[in-house]
Amino acid sequence: MSRPYPPRSFSPASFVRVNGKIRAREVRVIMDDKQLGIFPLNDALNMARQHGVDLVEISANATPPVCRLVDFGKFRYEQAKREKESKKHQHASTVKEVQLSPRIDPHDLNVKIGHAIDFLCEDMKVKVALKFRGREMAHTEFGFSVINQFLTAIAPYGHPDFEPKLIGRGVNVMISPLPRNKRAKNPHQPGDGAAAGADVNHHPLPGPKPPQKTAPAAAVPPKSPPAAFANNPFAKINLNAREGS
Repeated sequence: MSRPYPPRSFSPASFVRVNGKIRAREVRVIMDDKQLGIFPLNDALNMARQHGVDLVEISANATPPVCRLVDFGKFRYEQAKREKESKKHQHASTVKEVQLSPRIDPHDLNVKIGHAIDFLCEDMKVKVALKFRGREMAHTEFGFSVINQFLTAIAPYGHPDFEPKLIGRGVNVMISPLPRNKRAKNPHQPGDGAAAGADVNHHPLPGPKPPQKTAPAAAVPPKSPPAAFANNPFAKINLNAREGS
């Protein structure tokens, strides 16, 4: 049964009236990007049946509504393809948070800076939050010093949207990445030269092989001359004892 209204699970933006769901008396019919004119709804439906396609309402707010003679499956495919292409040009702004403290260790600060550089090189925003605890509020200048060190280190990769502000018991600042053509390369990623050298090692170019150096042969000690007899029965006879006797 054809329903004139969409179910609640459908969003109004994605709902398109087709054939019997169109509620206008007259519609402007187009086919293959050509206007065929204004027809009563029944005549437009008959035209769609004759061509073996559907009557799809593409502009419901027009007077009269604009309908297109097209296969509904093909229409939905083209619409989904256009939405996918439009989403490619939209950059979703992802925000990553980095937390600091006024008494942070220099090594830990460098680790936090490295994380922020990775986020900025991936076109993400970075929110830096420094919190004061207890009596640290009496010396907020130490917190601002840490924030300034952080901003100086990531300057080649991003810039703060506003000056660091003391809000409540903390200092907050938002950092946006620089454009790709003005941003320094990520030091944590291998450079092009290293990658090229790795490719050459794994896939050497064809050509004559270079002469291989052979190691000099080790000196072989001369062999002792073999004995005349392996088991000489006269070897144990003492000839000098016989001569003395």
